[in-house]
Amino acid sequence: MRRDTGFPQADAENDFLRARRRQVMSRLSTWLRREPDDVNITLPFHEVVEALGMLSERRLGLRTIRLDSIVGSVDRTRDFDRRFRPTSARVRERWQRLALAQRRGEPVPPIEVYRVGDLHFVQDGHHRVSVAHALGLEVIDAYVTEVVTRISAHGIRHRGDLIVKDYRRLFLERVPLSGQARVAVVLSDPWDYAGLGEHVEAWGFRLMQDEGVLMDRATIAKRWYEEEYVPVVGMLRQADLVGDRTETEAYLWVAAERYRLIRTHRWDQDVISTLRSRTR
Repeated sequence: MRRDTGFPQADAENDFLRARRRQVMSRLSTWLRREPDDVNITLPFHEVVEALGMLSERRLGLRTIRLDSIVGSVDRTRDFDRRFRPTSARVRERWQRLALAQRRGEPVPPIEVYRVGDLHFVQDGHHRVSVAHALGLEVIDAYVTEVVTRISAHGIRHRGDLIVKDYRRLFLERVPLSGQARVAVVLSDPWDYAGLGEHVEAWGFRLMQDEGVLMDRATIAKRWYEEEYVPVVGMLRQADLVGDRTETEAYLWVAAERYRLIRTHRWDQDVISTLRSRTR
């Protein structure tokens, strides 16, 4: 609990020392729990946008945003951790000067951020964000630039999550699903997206051979989802073969098992029954 002395200069100094202690304790706690190294790392804006695929950006002007929505930085990922606690004494002088200004009630200019989904990344104002956190504030004024990306930023918590987003973006370039199909096809392991992409492309190749017609990727993706994925997932649900996986993971697994065990690309209840009996 913060205890103020009534002397703004001394309280600002204590604010910084308290924030540094919390950062050190958080890092130690992460190490003791054997959590991944990236749980306390500030998310790098450019890596996030690259993983999601940038489409456009637009200025939204001055907004009031929640401090807990600020998760990353454009170029200052080493000076502050994920909760914008200072990682060294390097930023102390400027940090304490801003904390003193806040305590004296002096006006503090808005920060500048990029918005990706419901996440914000600081372009200018890292120290102001850090001080606001230390003083227990919940919101801050910011000039916001919104970035629109190919895939959603939903689910990004740590730097490691960007790998999944990046592979999903590449998969959706190979298999351009849209609407409900885009939402439904989800994998947890990023490496599986490459395998699924190859599987859909092979399915599309066989479809074009059977019908003797060239098709673009969007057409193949749509027909694969409607004619292959949806019916098969329905059969897997009926056969209780989905389990605790996503439906897409169940589909990808059983499709590989089908060919390994039975050497066929067809789907029917006999195939499902055989798989159910042989894989349990």
